[in-house]
Amino acid sequence: MTNEATKKLLQGVKLPVIMAPMFLISNPKMVLEACSSGIIGTFPALNARTTEQLDDWMQEITDGLQQLKEENGEETAPWGINFISHRSNKRFTEDLALIEKYQPPLVITSLGDPSPVVAIVKEYGGVVLSDVIDMKFAKKALEKGSDGLVLVAAGAGGHGGRLNPIAFMHEIRETFDGPIALAGTLSKGEDILVAETLGANFAYFGTKFIVAEESSAVDEYRKLVIDSSISDITYTPAFSGIHANYLTKSIVNAGLDPEQLPEKGKIDFSELGNPDVKAWRDVWGAGQGVGPIKKELTVKEITNELREEYLKAKEKIANEYHETVQRMK
Repeated sequence: MTNEATKKLLQGVKLPVIMAPMFLISNPKMVLEACSSGIIGTFPALNARTTEQLDDWMQEITDGLQQLKEENGEETAPWGINFISHRSNKRFTEDLALIEKYQPPLVITSLGDPSPVVAIVKEYGGVVLSDVIDMKFAKKALEKGSDGLVLVAAGAGGHGGRLNPIAFMHEIRETFDGPIALAGTLSKGEDILVAETLGANFAYFGTKFIVAEESSAVDEYRKLVIDSSISDITYTPAFSGIHANYLTKSIVNAGLDPEQLPEKGKIDFSELGNPDVKAWRDVWGAGQGVGPIKKELTVKEITNELREEYLKAKEKIANEYHETVQRMK
């Protein structure tokens, strides 16, 4: 039986995918294109540089989805926002008030205690997923009332964890039957089927959409993603204090040796003699799934490609299953 929170998230979804909220990448246009294409579109609240801009963005998404519904006569996939639930978020109160105002169907919490978010989102009937990198944080998020989890496994872009996605999924599913999105190295349609087979309700794609024509990534960032492979990813805490995956060449371009980064803590760029370099702007995150990404496409084209690959993978498995059964008779 499908969990009630999972049912809410699946309304209007044609492909069980969440387009991950990506720092400095995601924007309202991407969200609208994703939702109209049948996947859940999300963005980080802090991509809007001010609370006033965030208000404008959430209004744009709300109006845009309503227009799509009127034009097409059917529900689009839900939309969501990523909220930093740690009190170090200087816009905590103001941005949380906007979540209450616009009532996004999905709120993804990162860091900190999700319970203040849960209280507001559950009041209007939305769903809260908390992104977690290990069992300790997963248990804490569920204890604080989160409806479900985003399992950020090894190889994920940005602040990826260290856990194998197979083992991570198995342990979570031993005690929890609510909505789960699996993140980490996913880049092709067959990966959606893999995630489902492991027990996830959604595949969580981030890096795949960096190169989308609608994304806010600069051209050099897009090109570097297209030109990179799994060997071109560096996992380090040097730029935020928390381990994350980055494009190695962007580290080199920032004037640093990827082999000489500190194993703990983060670099103070102000001490490096190049005040023009900023980690948040010049060192670019990406996951280990960059290899299959070969060209720029629109969000809709990426989604259609994923759908086609997904359906082909399901058909292949069904045919192989049938052949195996016949051989065993």
